[in-house]
Amino acid sequence: MTREPDMTGAPAVGAAGEPAPARDRPLRLSVFGATGSIGASTLDLVARAPEAFEVDVVAGGSNAEALARAALRVGARHAVIADPGGLAALREALAGTSVTVAAGEEAIVEAAARPADMMVAAIVGAAGLRPTLEAARRGTTIALANKECLVCAGELFLDAARRGGARILPVDSEHSAIFQVFERQNFDQIETLTLTASGGPFRTLSLDEMRDVTPERALRHPNWSMGARISIDSATMMNKGFEIIEARHLFALPLDRIDVLVHPQSIVHGMVHYRDGSVLAQLGPPDMRAPIAHCLAWPRRMETPCERLDLAALATLTFEAPDPVRFPALRLAREALELGTAATAALNAADEVLVAAFLAGRIGFLDIAARAEQTLERLDAAGALAAPGDVADVLETELARARGRPLSGGGGKRRVMS
Repeated sequence: MTREPDMTGAPAVGAAGEPAPARDRPLRLSVFGATGSIGASTLDLVARAPEAFEVDVVAGGSNAEALARAALRVGARHAVIADPGGLAALREALAGTSVTVAAGEEAIVEAAARPADMMVAAIVGAAGLRPTLEAARRGTTIALANKECLVCAGELFLDAARRGGARILPVDSEHSAIFQVFERQNFDQIETLTLTASGGPFRTLSLDEMRDVTPERALRHPNWSMGARISIDSATMMNKGFEIIEARHLFALPLDRIDVLVHPQSIVHGMVHYRDGSVLAQLGPPDMRAPIAHCLAWPRRMETPCERLDLAALATLTFEAPDPVRFPALRLAREALELGTAATAALNAADEVLVAAFLAGRIGFLDIAARAEQTLERLDAAGALAAPGDVADVLETELARARGRPLSGGGGKRRVMS
């Protein structure tokens, strides 16, 4: 597997010209995925600084009551629900207010075309690709929390952002960390990037012990409270494999210069290693409001309620190399990236199907990565991994998955509160 696509050039993050100047008016914001954990954390920050934001759109999947509450909390102008069956409930919940409502997939895409300074792109899964692409084409700054845009569409998505003049700001804690210590002006002086991983709940288990892992155990992450799929992906470290793919697209460094270190405390989120021997690291509490706030205020900073680090109390921060035998998903993600966008999309698709099968008790924990690898090998041997010509090809892969053919999310993560 040696066909890594050409992704040379400047990094994608923050790439639309110079950083935006300080604003003399509120930031006009659209929050897509408003009822998920990333959306809820975003709206929490917005509600704490109402003078700084003007929310135009809140969009959600099927929970009409939660979407209506979100719209009212931040004074949104427009609320759109993906599930048409939720329109009546949404309309009823917002009766007597000035909030306009709509429903359906096309309504979500139309809402993404409304004028906004920034879209928080936190719709889970391939459903988030079309609206995020629409906003990127229109030059809206994208606070990107949807992994499918890069894992499944890759250069297609980034090319649309470049053509539209859209900035990409990463919401994921690891990519945000790297962005915060990434000296764009010294891009040619960067040696490597390091993504950190908690190691999940099975970091210390033997391979034999991992064979008998139950879904209930796999869902109990030590540091984060997350949706079901991302919890399992963390346990297999497939999520970190996807983050390698995203980092390759975002930061334009060769694959062999993107590393992973296991860091159980989840305090150091990412590091950039420079040619002079310096290593710049970003530290912060395991609270997604910190990277979200970095996007909302960029290129400045804003106040957050995040717990402040007490390094003396922490006392010890530890790091270790991931075990490639117990966590083969990291290697598998690299191999998929070498094959190209069709392979990374297929890996995401297969993983989604296999995680669902594990949660349903139909396969074992170790079967997730093993069967995903078999899927890629089978598709590669059949010549079925040609580069997608456009986003419609990517969405067809997702449609195949939805119809039950294992080709192509759990929501975002939030801190486990004690």
